[in-house]
Formats: sequence, structure tokens, C-alpha cells
Amino acid sequence: MKLPNQTNNIEFQLFGFSVFIYMPVASFFVLLSVYIFNLLGNLFIIIVTRISSHLKTPMYFFICNLSIVDICLTTVTLPKMLAIIVSTKKSISFIGCITQMYFFLAIGVTESTLLSVMSYDRYVAICQPLRYSIMMKMDDCMYMAIGCWLCGLFIVLLPVIIISRLPFCHSYIVNHFFCDLSPVIQLSCSDIHNLEMFNFFTAIVVILGTFSIIFMSYLRILQTILNIPSSIGKKKSFSTCASHLTAVMIYYGSLVFMYIRPKSKSNLDLDKQTSVFYSIITPTLNPMVYSLRNHDMKNAFIKLFQRKKYIFHVT
Repeated sequence: MKLPNQTNNIEFQLFGFSVFIYMPVASFFVLLSVYIFNLLGNLFIIIVTRISSHLKTPMYFFICNLSIVDICLTTVTLPKMLAIIVSTKKSISFIGCITQMYFFLAIGVTESTLLSVMSYDRYVAICQPLRYSIMMKMDDCMYMAIGCWLCGLFIVLLPVIIISRLPFCHSYIVNHFFCDLSPVIQLSCSDIHNLEMFNFFTAIVVILGTFSIIFMSYLRILQTILNIPSSIGKKKSFSTCASHLTAVMIYYGSLVFMYIRPKSKSNLDLDKQTSVFYSIITPTLNPMVYSLRNHDMKNAFIKLFQRKKYIFHVT
């Protein structure tokens, strides 16, 4: 991507970190702990699902992909945030800002589409169990996962290219923790109305489109669960669905608030706080939601640990 000469030397000042000036050390270690917990939790899921033969199913294949997405989502923002907190230089280059924005938005779209595919997988497994092996073949699941990644990479490409060519001739202070869409384009001195409308409708299609699939899938799942005669089976299914829906609602609630509400009601200080939910909290909660509450994954980890311990003891 070739950028205009007038923007090559621009450095944006990330003003969002002013909230950390009184407790920089504590803020650094809190965010570092969150990032490490995120990495360890998601790496745990990736390793266990790839090694254990009992978890070679579509559901765990998608969970593994979600863990990869969550690691990428936090890695795009958190390392730079940590570096800025401990540094006297609170800036990011123009190219670095555009690159961060592209990958953050692309991975966000990937996560949304992947969550909708995962909800469809659960719908087929619970509501049409006899057809599950036919409808959710591993080859088809692989194509679905690739499609989710391609959607993320290409849907945001055009708006980010347009943003990279906007003139920035006034303030270079970004009132945010990282280079997100709205805080950056509001700094442009050109007419951004058409770009904002394009981004708004794109957000509606992606966010509300994928959420509609998730909502309809879980609605059918809940209807099926209510017809389960066993109270124990019903309670177990409700518990699993409730944890999944909680994580999804936190993620989508913050996305809707950030990208779909009218710009006239935009509040950048409130946006900064909301962005923490979908960029940090949800990717960190997902390992707990999809692994610690999953008996198959816990059992697979225990068996794997016991096997490694036995091999180590024998040698």
C-alpha cells in the first residue's frame, strides 16, 4: 500500500494513556498479566485440541481457531500499549497506526464470522444430531474457517486504504489506546461523511448479520433444550449455553455500542472504556468459557498430563 508523501512522516499521539500517568507501573503489570493469561489460556486450548485424538471434532476445530483469533486480537494492541505506558514517547507512526487499524479490524471481523459459524455448528449438533456428521464434515469446516479469515482480511481492506489516503492537517492526537476507526478518521481535515456512512453500513452488515445467525441458532438450541426430558441434561445444556451467550453478549454489546450507534452521540472517553471489552476482556474470557467449563477438554488435558508424566517417570 503506497501512502501519500504528506502523511509518511506523521506521528499520532495516543492520548488515551493519560489515564495511566498516575499509576504507570501498576497499569503496566495489570495489562501484562492480562496479556500473559490470554496467551497461556488460548495456547492451552490450541495445544490440547491439536494433540488429543478425542478432540478432533468440528466444535474443537472452531474453538482452536477462535483461540488463534483471540491471541492475534490482543497481540495487535496490547504489546504496543505496554510499550507506550513505560515509555516517555506516547506516539505511533502513521504507517504503524494504519497497519494496527487494519489488522485489528480484520481480526475483529474474523472473530464475528467465526462466532456465527460456531453457533451454527452447535445448532446442527443439538437440533439435528443425526445429520451432524453429514452437514459438518471436517473438510467443510476447514473451508468455513478459511472463509472467516478471508472475510476479515478483505472486508476492511477498502475502508483502511481510503483512510490511509486522507489528509491529516490539524490535530494528530488520537483520544484512544490504539488506532481504532472512529478516533483516527475524525482527525482528518477532509469531508469524511461518505466514509463514515460506508463504515456504518459495513458495520451493520457484519455485526448485525453475524449476530442474527448466532441469535437464531441459540434460539433454536434453547427450544430444543426445553424439550429434553432429563432435568440433569437440561441443566447441563443451559449452563453451557449461558456461559457461551454471556461471552457473546459482552462482545457484541460493545461492538454495537462502538460501531453502530449514531456518530452524533459519540463520546470518545466512553468509547475508550467500551473498547476494553471487545479488545481485551472477551478474548481473555474465552479460554475460561470454552475450556474450564468443558469436561471433555479438561479430561483431555488430564490424560495428556498423566501420559507426559508417565513417559518422564519411565525415562
